[in-house]
Amino acid sequence: MPVTDASQPVSDVARRYAVSLFELAEEAGSIDETGAALQIIESLDQKSADFRRLIASPVFSADEQSRAIVAVLDKAGVSGLAANFVKLVARNRRLFALPGMIAAYKSLVAEKRGELTADVTVAHALTKEQQEELKTALKGVTGKNVSLSLTEDASLLGGMIVKVGARQIDTSLRTKLSKLKLSLKEVG
Repeated sequence: MPVTDASQPVSDVARRYAVSLFELAEEAGSIDETGAALQIIESLDQKSADFRRLIASPVFSADEQSRAIVAVLDKAGVSGLAANFVKLVARNRRLFALPGMIAAYKSLVAEKRGELTADVTVAHALTKEQQEELKTALKGVTGKNVSLSLTEDASLLGGMIVKVGARQIDTSLRTKLSKLKLSLKEVG
């Protein structure tokens, strides 16, 4: 499971680890600090094929993974509870589930705050203003504060796909073109 996105369920292992981390962060009063550190790790996972290979490959020994993850965390400036957590995960040979653990942690934080998380896939990065407009629109629909989990996918060509809970809204240009292609086939 190299990359976890919202369409993939979080494993029981990932959820158990995330719950433990969340409880520790809550006890230490560092929920936001831990979340910010996990966000750095998540961005490494999304941007670096080498990092994904490190956490997903069973070829690396536990010792090799541990040494490498310590170096990566130090270089990325990740410390504190999140760093200790990731080191423990590496020692326990569970790095393959780290993306799911991060997703589950974010879900627990949002639940605690009474927020919903909308998974938004866009063709191009959204500005801060566009993100705020989207949050406002989603709050109007859901009645709750909404946090965004953004992913870029150039293959959408334009538009976006928004998933909130079991609901999905697909306004991507790719989907519109596919529908148009199908309707033209039916006509001809």
